[in-house]
Amino acid sequence: MTENSALLTDMYQLTMLQGYYEQSMEELAVFEFFVRKLPKNRGYLVAAGLDQVLTYLEQLRFSPDEIEWLAGTRLFKPAVLDRLAAFRFTGEVHAMPEGTVFFPNEPILRITAPLPEAQLIESRLMNILHFQTLIASKAARSVLIAEDKLLVDFGMRRAHGSEAALLAARASYLAGFDGSATVSAGMSFGIPVYGTMAHSFVQTHSQESQAFVHFAEANPDNVVLLIDTYDTERAAQKVVDLVPSLQEQGIKIKGVRLDSGDLADHANKVRSILDRGGLQDTTIFASGNIDEYKLDDLITQKAPIDGFGIGTHLDTSADAPYLDCAYKLQEYAGIARRKRSEGKATWPGRKQVYRHYDDSGVMIFDTVTLADAPCSGQSLLQSVMQGGTVTAHRPGLIEIREYTRDQLHRLPVALRKLSDTPAYSVVIAAELQALANWVDEQNP
Repeated sequence: MTENSALLTDMYQLTMLQGYYEQSMEELAVFEFFVRKLPKNRGYLVAAGLDQVLTYLEQLRFSPDEIEWLAGTRLFKPAVLDRLAAFRFTGEVHAMPEGTVFFPNEPILRITAPLPEAQLIESRLMNILHFQTLIASKAARSVLIAEDKLLVDFGMRRAHGSEAALLAARASYLAGFDGSATVSAGMSFGIPVYGTMAHSFVQTHSQESQAFVHFAEANPDNVVLLIDTYDTERAAQKVVDLVPSLQEQGIKIKGVRLDSGDLADHANKVRSILDRGGLQDTTIFASGNIDEYKLDDLITQKAPIDGFGIGTHLDTSADAPYLDCAYKLQEYAGIARRKRSEGKATWPGRKQVYRHYDDSGVMIFDTVTLADAPCSGQSLLQSVMQGGTVTAHRPGLIEIREYTRDQLHRLPVALRKLSDTPAYSVVIAAELQALANWVDEQNP
């Protein structure tokens, strides 16, 4: 099973397709992906995952083996299987660029395609957009706090599977992290990879100092030593004591890493030991169950830590592990459609989101209106695919990072806080409200 298998979907997508095909319901449908509400203590979200969505849509095919398996279920008629064997996505995509800050009830992606095509892609499209948006939004919170500190994704080993680990590395880098410990992210996305050593390397040696020497000799251009396997401060002094012999070999100690205990207290003590030993340029890197809250606390304490490895809490978005997102039909056969379920009502029709800024370039409110309605402000949804082929510029990760940085700098200060964030103003235009009323009158 590959990550872009056509069978990465929910069964009801295929059973609905069988109904659509049999009834010749293949006129244009419009679906939009949006988030209904923000998780607790979140003031904004960061859109991510569009590049993977476009790749998925361009490559979407049912392989002969998949068609054979579907036939074996005896749930699908031969004519439907023939249609699936020839399936291609031929529709249009409008989307916010990756890295765009957005808010509840704002569509970040719109699909316009024949109904069976627009329906089938729902599950995998949501799967891709939801996860990367979740992680990018989590990572951005640390980025805004850390300022000039080094931030590295350390979460692969506790990510929910290999794809999650890889895409978490991408999403966090997009949001402003400096790199990842996940080696595959370097090959797949060109993300800088970072690595030090584990406690096991120290434990396999009879002497801690011997472990440090062996690691330094094996990695002379990247000597970052883990010093809290036994006694942190004593290990820091051992590092200082090794400097003369390592210098004779032309080896410089780049940094030390702390992974447990009171990180602020240890960092202060270790910094003093290193400085006294002439290692003022040797950095201190910290890891160990760090999230944005702990990061904020360490920075507030002015702990002398130069960089942080953030793992489990990031790659699982531990305090907010999911988004209340949806992919809903907004128009079919040229007629606006609306869901009115209690607590899950949608705004009908094709929409556009306009952003408004103050004189200093800080965002102040958004307007959601119909795609063809006139409105001032910056339009956020852009055409990126026509006829199933990508037609827009496809930015690389470095370009996306720069765009994301600009987006985050345009956030109101109050929305950057880790808690007690005010609600950002999202105005539902009168034209959109009027259309919703009209749709309701047609379906009393």
